[in-house]
Amino acid sequence: MATRAGIDARSALRLIEDNQHMVYAIKAEFDTSTIRLHSGLGDLTINSETYTGAGTLLAISDIEDSNDLKSSGVTFNLSGMNPTVLGYALNENLQNRNITMLMAFISAGTDHVEGFMTLYKGRMISSQIQDNTQAGISITLTTENRLIDLDRPSNFRYTKESQVALNPSTTDTGFDAVDKLQDTEISWGSRTFSGGGAFGTGVSGNRLNESATIDKR
Repeated sequence: MATRAGIDARSALRLIEDNQHMVYAIKAEFDTSTIRLHSGLGDLTINSETYTGAGTLLAISDIEDSNDLKSSGVTFNLSGMNPTVLGYALNENLQNRNITMLMAFISAGTDHVEGFMTLYKGRMISSQIQDNTQAGISITLTTENRLIDLDRPSNFRYTKESQVALNPSTTDTGFDAVDKLQDTEISWGSRTFSGGGAFGTGVSGNRLNESATIDKR
């Protein structure tokens, strides 16, 4: 993992050490606010953002990491939730909202973060809330990897309409003539033939106009 792309030098050094102190942190971006939690205790500052410790109340499913370009989702489970987080799960439209999982390296006996790396980036898909008389309220958050977009058709074309749909304020006119070109017949020029053929035949002094119609099939 130390050779994985996107890892800073400090994190790479920590990965090759025999003993490490690590925590996992999640950042869930709801419309109203962003929730930041980590698997340790107390508050941690990671990349200038404060993450609240959830301890063993935060559970994360296995993360699959391979050389293959494929999508693997991750499930997050949070127990003993406070009313704020519960309100987000009940009232917020969480579908397709971003969620990020980090792994942070902590100096032993302190709350100082030596380095961090991104383990997972995805989108929230659904949530399931369970109310247990002993464990309290728990929330299971199902997410999907951003790589799943590679399996979905974009439905965009190289046309003015698609360009405006992606960027309504564009002033680019590069696609304005695309529709007109579909039925345009283009003449590629002319060529002059002179002289006779091997048997004294041929075209002398005549110009043969050549034109071609673009086949766009």
